[in-house]
Amino acid sequence: MDHYPGSIKTLIRHLARLPGIGQKTAERLAMHILQQPADEAHQLARSIVEMKKKLRLCSRCFALSDDALCRICNDSARDAHLICVVEQPADMASIEKSGAFRGRYHILGGVISPMDGIGPDDLKIAELLDRIETEAVGEIILATGTNVEGESTAAYIAGVLASTAVKVTRIASGVPMGGDLKYVDQVTLKRAMESRHGI
Repeated sequence: MDHYPGSIKTLIRHLARLPGIGQKTAERLAMHILQQPADEAHQLARSIVEMKKKLRLCSRCFALSDDALCRICNDSARDAHLICVVEQPADMASIEKSGAFRGRYHILGGVISPMDGIGPDDLKIAELLDRIETEAVGEIILATGTNVEGESTAAYIAGVLASTAVKVTRIASGVPMGGDLKYVDQVTLKRAMESRHGI
């Protein structure tokens, strides 16, 4: 990389810090930016700076938003009685892409992980309880991960909500579509058997 001028080396170094971007990809991106018209490079830089300035967390569900409330919380067509609880904004985005859910969300901001020093008070669980008290919530769908931390977080929230009148459900997990049973791990198979339903 020593053959590049300092300005390109600096850009490559910054691009290589992005997740999933290695040195070679960073070089390709830098060369691509270099070959673009100056106004395109300025637009890219401005969009990054503008995103950092404008982006905030939705005051209701804690999704990423440019405004006080995100577009989903602002959408009156969404079912306000259904709240899907997820770990991070990326989880919400995955569910939205599926088109399978028309309710609203609540983003915890992580999972309970004693090994990492993250307890229930570090998550947006108290805010979830506030929403249940102030909104007409009929069902909470727990859509945390199926790893140990995700399962224990779901179990903790279910325990906290047990004294409320709200219905608490957990997303199903099991054998993926097109999956070959001999390649599916034992925990997934066990969950699939426990979550079986009529056809």
